[in-house]
Amino acid sequence: MKPSAPFERRKRTLNTALLMILALMLVAIVRSRANVSTDGAIVQQVTIAAPLIHGTAPLTLVTPAGGSAGRPLLVFLHGRGGNQSSELTAQLFRALRRAGAGAPDVVFPFGGEHSYWHDRASGAWGSYVIREIIPYAVAHLHADGRRIAIGGISMGGFGAYDLARLEPRRFCAVAGHSAALWPAAGDTAPGAFDDAADFARHDVIAAARRDRRLYGRAHLWLDGGSADPFHAADAALAASLRIPLHVWPGGHDSQYWNAHWGDYMRFYATSLAHC
Repeated sequence: MKPSAPFERRKRTLNTALLMILALMLVAIVRSRANVSTDGAIVQQVTIAAPLIHGTAPLTLVTPAGGSAGRPLLVFLHGRGGNQSSELTAQLFRALRRAGAGAPDVVFPFGGEHSYWHDRASGAWGSYVIREIIPYAVAHLHADGRRIAIGGISMGGFGAYDLARLEPRRFCAVAGHSAALWPAAGDTAPGAFDDAADFARHDVIAAARRDRRLYGRAHLWLDGGSADPFHAADAALAASLRIPLHVWPGGHDSQYWNAHWGDYMRFYATSLAHC
């Protein structure tokens, strides 16, 4: 017997609803604990639709202990070969706890193997952070969208300074921790840029030399180990911007970065408090 028209309409409505549910599952939140003590912070592993990088993307969201709506947001970009969970260390969570009420919510996006966080042939990695990651994190965490900081390690440090110069009014604070910078296209690591023209479009040292005020009123930070191979290039950027380069003993490795999460978080919390 042929189904009635009302039955067919109800069936189509049900199918549409099921498709909507399946689509929402792409951004389903899975609460989980890191492999280390979170010091009371809540860690959420999320997958979102990310058409700007041709698909979906995982990201990690961290809410400090006692978190509530209206906290500032820190966007933290991982280094080359890392991922959205690379920085979930005991040192990070301890630093968040010690920052107390001033601690920001944190979003750790996924940046691929070596995207260097800029728009390029493999995807619009910079636009993805600005147009997909930040709006999602602000809405999902109920963060204060007027108080946002951006920072990162190595590749992520470069990405933070590159994105912030293109969006000078968006960020209250910008930080590079052992930022992966080069003085010329011929010095760059394989895969960091598509070609010399791509490097030139994202040469933050040259941009700072042309205009040391290109970051507006944002609070700026640069640091690196005394034995870091990027020391000279980071010093050149710091000199162009007329800001200090914080240097401590160490190299370009997690031992160095984990030793200074407390310093990093104090900078972010203080800068965001005065945003």
